[in-house]
Amino acid sequence: MQETPFCLRVGHLLPYSMSDSNTTDLTNPSTFILLGIPDLETAHVWISIPFCTMCIPAILGNFSILFIVKMELSLHRPMYYFLCMLTTNDLIVSMSILPKMLAIFWFNSREIDFSACFTQLYFIHCFSGMESGIFVAMVLDRYVAICHPLRHSTILTKPVVAKMGLAVVLHCGILALPYPFLVRQWPYCRTSIIPQPFCAHISVVKLACADTHISSYYGLFVLLCVMGLEGIFIAVSYTQILRAIFCLPTKDARIETFGTYVSHLCAILTFYIPGLFSSLTYHFGQNVPLHFHVLIGNMNLLVPPMLNPIIYGVRTKQIRDRLLLFITHKETKVFPWCSDSQTELRAGDMVLGRIP
Repeated sequence: MQETPFCLRVGHLLPYSMSDSNTTDLTNPSTFILLGIPDLETAHVWISIPFCTMCIPAILGNFSILFIVKMELSLHRPMYYFLCMLTTNDLIVSMSILPKMLAIFWFNSREIDFSACFTQLYFIHCFSGMESGIFVAMVLDRYVAICHPLRHSTILTKPVVAKMGLAVVLHCGILALPYPFLVRQWPYCRTSIIPQPFCAHISVVKLACADTHISSYYGLFVLLCVMGLEGIFIAVSYTQILRAIFCLPTKDARIETFGTYVSHLCAILTFYIPGLFSSLTYHFGQNVPLHFHVLIGNMNLLVPPMLNPIIYGVRTKQIRDRLLLFITHKETKVFPWCSDSQTELRAGDMVLGRIP
């Protein structure tokens, strides 16, 4: 009986052949086997180095932003509330995959419980989608700040911000809820090997020996709802914001105002571009090696949590100044009129012709 080359690579983990699949009992396995990075198992220790390099700034940077916003009363504004939601979300995404991933790379601990796999699957897809929803809320805040500056404080009150945050959480939590319930109902009679270091929806669905079109269609529906509609809303909002910026009377005003939005644009691009690239390579890159698909999928989840605190820490003056104050313990004066919101209010006044 000739075994497939894929199973020869994993050896003793789970022998499998095409003829065995016809006689295997339909009882679901008690555990799945996470392969890590296929074809690169011997280099797992070395691969863990860049992953740890991304992990450390992601955790420290996001916790630093949460601490600074909490301690600095002048940052208790809608923009920074949404930023705290984003950093919390990034921490949850990172901690959902990093512990098990590093256990695979360092200790060859490949097994994951059946229920734990589905729990991880839910957290990954729920909070990845939630990041897109938070960006929508942040873009709405930026839109009101530049296009309706005099009404910003009356439109985005604390109750409204709380309702927006709750809507994002419920929206993504409910959309991701069918994922684990759908994959749990399928029989897994072929193999329990997942060629990734974490449980992703499409990877688990591929192991089922049943008609899984409903899972595939629902995954496409969620992708269109989250990445499609929200991406269109973000694009339209930023088009209006850029139009308002280009209507400013002087070049210096345009440059100053545009500078306050660079951080938001960079954060959004670091989230959407890797996700779009990963999706395109999955659907159209049939000749792309499997380990490349897996590495791109990992970058899609780990790069935004690493870059977001760097982007906002560098581009946001008040966060940068407070972080330097915390590090150096020096008396640094942070002037309130240097804040991003005040720049936006001045820019809005210039748009309305109140400032020459």
